Amino acid sequence: MSLLVKVCGMTSKEDAAMCEEQGADFLGFIFHPSSPRNVDADFARSIKADGAKKVGVFVKQSATEVIETLKDGQLDFAQLHGGQNEEFCKAVGKERVIKVLWPQKYDSVKEFQADIDRFAPHCSYLLFDAGKSGGGHGAAMEFDVFKDVTIPGLWLLAGGLSADNLKEALSEAKPSGVDLNSGVESAPGKKDKIKLIAAFVVINQ
Repeated sequence: MSLLVKVCGMTSKEDAAMCEEQGADFLGFIFHPSSPRNVDADFARSIKADGAKKVGVFVKQSATEVIETLKDGQLDFAQLHGGQNEEFCKAVGKERVIKVLWPQKYDSVKEFQADIDRFAPHCSYLLFDAGKSGGGHGAAMEFDVFKDVTIPGLWLLAGGLSADNLKEALSEAKPSGVDLNSGVESAPGKKDKIKLIAAFVVINQ
C-alpha cells in the first residue's frame, strides 16, 4: 500500500488545490479559535475536493458540535486532537474518527501501549504527534519510540515533518502515512509550493 499523506491547516482554496495536485489523500481543516489556521464550516464546505478526504480537526468541541460541523462542512473525518475519550469516539462513529495521541507525554512505553490499545478499536486511524499536547508547532519527535509498541491498524505520523526529516521518519517509524503542516509552510496557514513539492519527492521515492 502506498503511503497515505494528509496535509493539514487548509486556509485557502489555492492551497487545497495545490495539495491535491501533489497527491494528498487527506486535507485538514482546523476548528480551534486560538490556531492561526482556524477556519469555519462554511470554508470547509466551499472546498470541493477531487478525491481527497476532508478532515476536521477538533480540540474542545462537544461530540454534538463535532457531528454538526462534520455535516455542515461536508467533512469525511473528525481528527480528535484533545482529551476525548472512547465514548466520544463512539458518539462520532469509529468510521469517521482519527484519534490523536502524543507519545512524549507518557512516562513509560507500557502507558503509551495501553492508550494505543484503548483507542484503536474506536477509530479508523491513530495519529501520533510531537510534544505533549496541541499541534502545528513544528516540533519533531524521537522516532525510536515506535520500535517498542505494537500499533494495530493504520496510523499517521505528525510533528514538524518536512523534506529535511521525512526520509528518517519513514525509515525509523514506518507509519502508514504522514501528516504535513508547518514543515511545508512559508507562514502559519500558508502552504509553500517548493517545500510541499520537496516533501512529496521524498515521500514518492
